[in-house]
Amino acid sequence: MLSLVFVVISSYLIGSIPFGIIISKHFRGFDIRTKGSGNIGSTNAFRVLGWKLGLTVQILDLAKGLGAVLLATYFFNGLPFHNATPFEDITIFRLIAGCFAILGHVYTVFAGFRGGKGISTAAGMLIGVAPIEIAVVAGIFLLVVFLSGYVSLGSIIAAIMFPTTMFIRENAFGAHIVGYSTLIVFAIALAVFLIYTHRANIKRLIEKREHRFDRLRIFSRG
Repeated sequence: MLSLVFVVISSYLIGSIPFGIIISKHFRGFDIRTKGSGNIGSTNAFRVLGWKLGLTVQILDLAKGLGAVLLATYFFNGLPFHNATPFEDITIFRLIAGCFAILGHVYTVFAGFRGGKGISTAAGMLIGVAPIEIAVVAGIFLLVVFLSGYVSLGSIIAAIMFPTTMFIRENAFGAHIVGYSTLIVFAIALAVFLIYTHRANIKRLIEKREHRFDRLRIFSRG
């Protein structure tokens, strides 16, 4: 039980590290929350800090999710409760750690419980849990961004495509992995949560007010 409590608290605190704020203050001399959409995540970082610092924020946010999974792996010594899922105990331990890292990113204790949207941190967690699916989803994300110029749209579609990719891999390509059906349910729940965190972006996309990164539209005309 103590190891689980330690990993849960540590994962939340790791996820809570507001890299967007830290980098914007250190390299640009302002708080990223005062610019653009006011969000501390990588999309707004790309918007107001440029692609180099934006990419740095994205990588660091991704590392938070992966770091939580690695931390859980290192401190795992069994579950303090009965595992009723088809997953191995260590997989459950990793998922718990990753989820708390995502919660820390979205509701960071270091910034008034107002953080990022959770996509990068979720991707970091999933690299340690479902690397093949997350690689496919990353390709889809980049394709959508390069076609549309909207990072938020790429993030939303990526959230949807993660459980979709898992479903297709299992049913069309015959991937028989223990616990796969249960993981798909988890992936759907995670996707719903990530889409919920993007609700303001969805509204701006519908109203055609969302910021577009035209420099990323490598397939656009002209």
